Amino acid sequence: MAYCRNRTVVLKHDPDNHKRDGYIALGHGRLCPGRDTDFGYRSVDEGTLMAELSEQIRRAILGRNPLVYIHSSEEDRIIALIGDLARETADGAWPVRQWSCVTGLDGATAGPDTRDPLAALQVLLASRERGFFVMKDLAGFLTQPQVVRALRDFYYNNRGRLDRFLFIVGPELVIPEGLRKELHLVEAPPPGEPEISREIDRVMAGYPGVGIPDEHRPEIVLALKGMTLAEIDHVLHRIFQAGEQSQAATLNEIFNEKEMVVSKAGFLEFCPPRLSVANIGGLANLKDWLARRKALFSQEAIDAGVPTPKGLLIMGVSGCGKSLAVKAISSLWNVPLFRLDMNLVFSGLHGSPEAAFHQALKTVETVAPAVLWIDEIENSLGMTEDSIEMASHIFSAFLTWMQEKPPLIFIAATANRIHALPAEVIRKGRFDQVFFVDLPDDVERREVLEIHLRLNGGTPDDFDLKMLVIQMDGWSGAEIEQAVVSARIDAYAENRPFNMRDVNAAVARIVPLSKTMEAQIKGIRDWAFDRATPASRRSRRGAY
Repeated sequence: MAYCRNRTVVLKHDPDNHKRDGYIALGHGRLCPGRDTDFGYRSVDEGTLMAELSEQIRRAILGRNPLVYIHSSEEDRIIALIGDLARETADGAWPVRQWSCVTGLDGATAGPDTRDPLAALQVLLASRERGFFVMKDLAGFLTQPQVVRALRDFYYNNRGRLDRFLFIVGPELVIPEGLRKELHLVEAPPPGEPEISREIDRVMAGYPGVGIPDEHRPEIVLALKGMTLAEIDHVLHRIFQAGEQSQAATLNEIFNEKEMVVSKAGFLEFCPPRLSVANIGGLANLKDWLARRKALFSQEAIDAGVPTPKGLLIMGVSGCGKSLAVKAISSLWNVPLFRLDMNLVFSGLHGSPEAAFHQALKTVETVAPAVLWIDEIENSLGMTEDSIEMASHIFSAFLTWMQEKPPLIFIAATANRIHALPAEVIRKGRFDQVFFVDLPDDVERREVLEIHLRLNGGTPDDFDLKMLVIQMDGWSGAEIEQAVVSARIDAYAENRPFNMRDVNAAVARIVPLSKTMEAQIKGIRDWAFDRATPASRRSRRGAY
């Protein structure tokens, strides 16, 4: 009987069975060989915290499953973790041998050409060598029945042993039917905060005099989550190479890297955080709601057990700032915003719509924390006012994902025809709040006017704002913007600054939506009267 002290779990050694090597599993899953003529003794502190990925691989080893498939594009990171596990053996001398289709099997100097995966597997089957064997390019050969047979033989020859494991590592997940019961699958998560923090320290050490202030570090680490270590390394070198930068510049560089990651997926569009809430007129209730939840959308809130914001549904009259409000979340919370293009999902360019939609959601998860924007959700999910017209599989998958998604993904959805959405979408638990955006009142129209006059080079004091507010009664924010833009264009054509006369002329040419679509707007207001929270503090409920 071999013992490891310090609250260990003891495993009896069977000297008559070479497949039972007297290994002891500690409370946190660490391997410790028992005392034996072939193995030494090693004391381990069971309180050591392990990274999530390392712990997943460790559990596979403790289960004595000789075939482990690690789904990951980070070969270097996976091999480093496997090397750490190999060094945890008593003598720390177990080899980690690698195979690729270009270089073959490490250490195989004689015999068949081990660049052929079948030849490499035959070498391993004929050997009794202890160790961890990592095959990096095997996914592309798993359609060959001979390769599948060799892997099954490796499994049955080494099942129950704790000294021979074969790891298949690759970005593609290819599991043939003949190996579904034999393979132990590990989905490698992206690096956690400790790994990211260590990578920052490592890269920063090469740039004396340049660093990240301690007060900004938690936010930078959070922004880097969801990226691979290689991607983190690249973006950190760019940041430090540029010297001291503001926090905003550093975050923009990180967001640019995430933009490149999602652009490879094809159906996600990165929206740069260029719009501040200060550039949105009105919507005071909505702005206050977002500001109060900024601190909750963080790892600190998760660690403290505080519920994180799940999502927001903004519905209302077209042109009143729904999309602007969604874009402002990114700059307010300092997280990237990605818009899901459902037209590309349904186009068939990326496979079936169901598979493309699933891949889109998985891609968003890899770049969390992030805001996922679904514009005009009633159209995106294929809904009509009476029922779901199509894409029922996508609709049900989306509802499930909303309920089970990672905590640092915030869903921001907009809708023009909220009554076309079924109750399953708008019920509490899917979205934290449903806001109704109505046509701006007098005070909000003045705010919108002042913002657009300044953005177009004008000075609000040079215009009769009181008169314009009256003239624009019943106008949306988009219509007010268009009047100011038209006035500036007219003046620019005559090579002069625009003035009140130009704005008046533009106002006279525009027929607002409140007149052309009066019945539809009344229907939206009637629905929202007691079903949604007004986005504006000064609501137009009296006009309902």
